[in-house]
Amino acid sequence: MATEEENVGNARQQLAKLFEVSLRRIVPDEQDVAPVIAASTGKFGDYQCNNAMGLWSKIKGKGSEFRGPPSVGQAIMKNLPDSEIIESCSVAGPGFVNVVLSKKWLAKRIQKMLIDGIEKWAPQLPIKRAVVDFSSPNIAKEMHVGHLRSTIIGDTLARILEFSNVEVLRRNHVGDWGTQFGMLIEFLFEKFPNIEDVNESAIGDLQAFYKASKQRFDDDPAFKERAQRAVVSLQGGEPLYRNAWLKICEISRKEFHKVYERLGVHLEEKGESFYNPYIPGVLKELSDKGLIEESQGARVIFLEGFNIPLIVVKSDGGFNYASTDLAALWYRLNEEKADWIIYVTDVGQQQHFNMFFEAAKRAGWLPTDGALKPKVTHVGFGLVLGEDGKRFRTRSSEVVRLVDLLDEAKDRSKKVLVERGWTEQELNQIAEAVGYGAVKYADLKNNRLTNYTFDFDQMLSDKGNTAVYLLYAHARICSIIRKSGKNIDELKQTGEIVLDHDGERELGLHLLQFSENVEETCTNLLPNVLCEYLYNLSEVFTKKFYSNCQVVGSREETSRLLLCEATAIVMRKCFNLLGIEPVYKI
Repeated sequence: MATEEENVGNARQQLAKLFEVSLRRIVPDEQDVAPVIAASTGKFGDYQCNNAMGLWSKIKGKGSEFRGPPSVGQAIMKNLPDSEIIESCSVAGPGFVNVVLSKKWLAKRIQKMLIDGIEKWAPQLPIKRAVVDFSSPNIAKEMHVGHLRSTIIGDTLARILEFSNVEVLRRNHVGDWGTQFGMLIEFLFEKFPNIEDVNESAIGDLQAFYKASKQRFDDDPAFKERAQRAVVSLQGGEPLYRNAWLKICEISRKEFHKVYERLGVHLEEKGESFYNPYIPGVLKELSDKGLIEESQGARVIFLEGFNIPLIVVKSDGGFNYASTDLAALWYRLNEEKADWIIYVTDVGQQQHFNMFFEAAKRAGWLPTDGALKPKVTHVGFGLVLGEDGKRFRTRSSEVVRLVDLLDEAKDRSKKVLVERGWTEQELNQIAEAVGYGAVKYADLKNNRLTNYTFDFDQMLSDKGNTAVYLLYAHARICSIIRKSGKNIDELKQTGEIVLDHDGERELGLHLLQFSENVEETCTNLLPNVLCEYLYNLSEVFTKKFYSNCQVVGSREETSRLLLCEATAIVMRKCFNLLGIEPVYKI
């Protein structure tokens, strides 16, 4: 467990240590009772210990000295060890212990972060290495709006784990293997008899190339037969076919890279073809363990609780998603030694993941208790909808290309910014930061399990819970510090934070809750928790602190400038975790 010095920012964690001592004192025989600490929403305190009712239900009838939950709450409060963290405590209702944090302790923790860096507020997670499997487009198809959610949700989760000192293997499980490559290769040979002539400019629009090859495959039986033979040649490793496959993959990768670069997303590709050689060995292991059975010509695993089997070899002898995913899981557990493997895909694939996770448990690869390591989690997400409430598409009912969506976000942002007198270079940089940030935040602020409606006007508004509002709020804070004319780095070393005004204290408390919100985001894999924290921080700064506490020219100028700087630092770290570039002036 982290010491106070290792993670000075997590008040909830430090209160839990104090209440742990108290619980051991009053019920030494109940070793399995863990402190239940939550941030308070009422006016009675900053945090609340909610153990009394649950503890009373465990100990009543055992000759206990307590008369009910309120007396348990009183005992918990009275047995707390002395600590500089706590200003005061009180017991309310059925034994809730309300805690008011010390203003001096809050101020000291924030001041220490300003000197030591926000990394000291990173959560301490019981995970050493995680695989985050996200984005995963198909080769020879362009990335579309459907890939947006997986890409930015996965990137945010990876960033939060990395901030929490977890080694993260960011994996792009691209669809680069399968029967569709037969038709693509055969169509490529028709267009370019000399394979060396193939490049991006020669092929042109990949999506159009894919559609044209699919049309030939559906309409021309002779072409279809050649395409099917091409699959066999590719899988047999014939150099001509393998080179054609590599060309197609290379062109796709370059297109994907352009999108990832614009989004600021880093991934390492390990596609279906990478795991293909591992499939036979994995299936043999599962077969030797008696898991695989024959059924209607296919090889399957029957699983309790599911009305269909998990097909691992199709009736034609070919492999499928399940065989590839099982091989990938085996590799991640045995070769990459991951503690936690996270799959970010749409909710429609939930049953597939539930089934192959269950097969892995039956094989003994994963513990049956999901709380133990190694563990696997499917991070599902809903659909992106258009204004008509249906899947987001173009007017001609085509899927929306991701590059077109990003272009429009930048262009719309640029039109709003152009009136502010930027240089062309500044205008482009800020239009990208605001435009791409708006698209990301509009997605991430929603609970990922729900569908959301894509609306440029709403996401690019500078009012309400939008990236634009938050980026502008950050820029205004930077402007306050600049206009003071003070050297903020010097003030960090020589100044002192005081939280005497209610607005100062409320801001200080909210700043200190950064760590536990990041931890909750990570534990539940819900980026909207961090978005909500960021928006609330901005609101507290503006409405509780800045509206009531003059900064520049006041007696408390130094302390309040340091609070401005602490707020800006925490906002920037939130932006960073959400994959959004901050804006420093508007």
